[in-house]
Amino acid sequence: MAGKNFETIVLDEAAAVPAPDGSRVRILPTLAGGSMAHFTLEPGKVSIAVRHRSVEEIWFITGGRGEMWRADAAGEEVTTVTEGVALTIPLGTSFQFRTAGSAPLTAVAITMPPWPGEGEAETVSGPWQPVL
Repeated sequence: MAGKNFETIVLDEAAAVPAPDGSRVRILPTLAGGSMAHFTLEPGKVSIAVRHRSVEEIWFITGGRGEMWRADAAGEEVTTVTEGVALTIPLGTSFQFRTAGSAPLTAVAITMPPWPGEGEAETVSGPWQPVL
């Protein structure tokens, strides 16, 4: 018999909602220390630049290709992202991402602590004009 505290979610069955950055997010399992989500940004799209107020994230790119801009008080960089690339978004980091090519950019992200909900992400100025 399965434990009552176990959570199992099938990606294709997870509810898709708009993320604060404009990408599509599917909410995956959550524990006390963190939450998981799957992000999709369609071809030709550029997310809204945001900064989180209280969480940090680790992203793993699962498909497509594009670029991720990250900036903090120490500097900024643009990283080419393709399937298999993992990166961090530390607390207080502004970030924005965009697709390149004809495939969607997809990623799985771990948020620590778990995503707190509405108001967590604040819009900031990024290097690219959002296209959603």
